[in-house]
Amino acid sequence: MKPIATILTDFPEKFGIPRQSGIVEELEGKIIFEPPYRNADALRGLEQFSHLWLIWEFSANEEKPFSPTVRPPRLGGNTRMGVFATRSPFRPNRLGLSSVSLKHIDFECAQAPVIYVGGADLMNGTPIFDIKPYVQADVHEDARFGFTEQVAFAHLQVHIPEALAAQMGEKLPALVKVLENKPIPAYQSDPARIYGMAFAQKQIKFRVVGDTLEVIDII
Repeated sequence: MKPIATILTDFPEKFGIPRQSGIVEELEGKIIFEPPYRNADALRGLEQFSHLWLIWEFSANEEKPFSPTVRPPRLGGNTRMGVFATRSPFRPNRLGLSSVSLKHIDFECAQAPVIYVGGADLMNGTPIFDIKPYVQADVHEDARFGFTEQVAFAHLQVHIPEALAAQMGEKLPALVKVLENKPIPAYQSDPARIYGMAFAQKQIKFRVVGDTLEVIDII
């Protein structure tokens, strides 16, 4: 397989990226096609859909021997589950699957066509192998969600001093939503520890005390 495109996002590193697509709709992604696939005809009719499936590669993963079990972060990193029962990035083939919203297609820019999406959980520069429309048959009202139903996503109260918040401009709402979803591993709980997260060309320094995340610096 060959990548057909690359997605540009505000995450230059893996740390801090939401654990699932769609959790933070405010996150924007920009899909740039490789020249052989940079053809408007290939997207004819795509603008009629509200959401897309992206098939992509965990390109930043190091090669590791196959393990039939992994430790999902949502279970605290201590419980092993079968790799195929999880969304773990450490898989026999490093393929990721994300459902994103289709915001806009630019057919006029120099690199056209360019697809703008929302809710992407991908690192900047991630290679895209395929794009498919999200259709009605993808919705299963009677679906069961296994062990993921047992653990709700964390929701923190985020405090950002006004002077620091002003530095983020239009990226502030997306940053707040990312931080609300507790970007640190579930098994870490040291209130004195200072974390650093790269986002939107800034370095965000913060700490987590109980259910509160406090931003202490934005560089």
